[in-house]
Amino acid sequence: MHRQAREIFDRSLRQSAIPAAFARQLRLEDGRIFISGSDRDFVYNLEQYSAIYIVALGKAALPMTETFLKTLEAQPQQRRIRGICSAPTLPGRPHSGIEYFAGGHPFPNHDSLHSARAALDLLSTANRETLVVFLISGGGSSLFEAPLEKEISLEETVAFHRALVGCGAAIAEINTVRKHFSAVKGGRLAAAAADAPKLSLLISDVPEGRLDALASGPTVPDSSTLEECGAILERYRLFDQLPPRVRAFFIRPDLPETPKHLPGLAHSRVLLSNQDLVEAARRHAEALGWKTEIDNSCDDWDYREAARYLLRRLRELRSEHTRVCLLSGGEITVRLEGNPGSGGRNQQFALACALELAENPMDASCPPRIVSEPARPEGIAILSAGSDGVDGMSPAAGAIADATTVTRAHTLGLDALAALRSFNAYPLFHSLGDAVVSGPTGNNLRDLRILLSWK
Repeated sequence: MHRQAREIFDRSLRQSAIPAAFARQLRLEDGRIFISGSDRDFVYNLEQYSAIYIVALGKAALPMTETFLKTLEAQPQQRRIRGICSAPTLPGRPHSGIEYFAGGHPFPNHDSLHSARAALDLLSTANRETLVVFLISGGGSSLFEAPLEKEISLEETVAFHRALVGCGAAIAEINTVRKHFSAVKGGRLAAAAADAPKLSLLISDVPEGRLDALASGPTVPDSSTLEECGAILERYRLFDQLPPRVRAFFIRPDLPETPKHLPGLAHSRVLLSNQDLVEAARRHAEALGWKTEIDNSCDDWDYREAARYLLRRLRELRSEHTRVCLLSGGEITVRLEGNPGSGGRNQQFALACALELAENPMDASCPPRIVSEPARPEGIAILSAGSDGVDGMSPAAGAIADATTVTRAHTLGLDALAALRSFNAYPLFHSLGDAVVSGPTGNNLRDLRILLSWK
């Protein structure tokens, strides 16, 4: 089951590749770009534009930029191409018209701020004869950042992002606050292009229908409000955790609202989403002979609640079928406390499942009950991993666990419950050989949880 869970995960990543998604939905013909979609198609006649500006940001920024530039290579006349690309790494073969930045993740760095300011400067020169193409993917919230208050430093910006990520809020709530802090989020990046025609091509790592949360929505009208932002800051007691200058910014009486409408012609198209990743996993699981069910209802749940719920659903399904695969997409939440170790939400979820399967209560008042050798471990395996190949502050994408995880860890002198409480799951899974390590994938379609049961 370990091997097949990994195979399902790896195959779903390969089938959700960015070049294939571009090839399915974009084509260049007779000097025109055609973008197909389920609702409507868009057509851009390149003869109408004297320049093409590209602004790419997020974990998939490099492959998106490379793929889009290859599409443009076939145009009959070379247009002036300029652009900004902020990705986790720099390219091996940069394009002469693109300025590249290695932004920071999960927290901004100097390049994060420099890339955003460079993009704003570039967009300020756009006009009606400029086609602006935004290539947006998850991770852009930290890889591409510019505080609305220019006096706020990088160190203060990092402290602000760190407080948000660790507060336990759902990603949509986190992005609501980020958007009201930033000069490039919440539609403000697209607004900087004034009346230029704008096309946003998106690799989505947010729930369906919430595109204004993707990379904190830099190129779409923002549906969140200042009132919601303030309520989130209060709900998670964030004011006391913010640097003084950031706190002063949020209590300003003249704090501007994010754009609710964008100037000029603006279109958006989602090329890939978590749904594509989950569907690819479903197809391969069924090809391997698993009775497959999809349940995405625990999106944004606390990891412990999600672990209990999905294991309960799996056991319900296994009462009817011998070989069951339960797939769950989206992201769960982890509220960090104290001084967290090495791990991430996927490894935290997998370890929580392992403790549940070993009948170890995840209650601080009850020590774990370790049995030296279970008579017959429950035939369940769980893989949870991020499609970007990175799980929190660890080298892994996620981990795989089963009913023997806690016992095997105990034989190595490792305490599973202590690792869970200290958010330090990676060393445990690494020692067991059960860390899922893929390296950065250049994609970002949220997380995938694969639960297998074989009786």
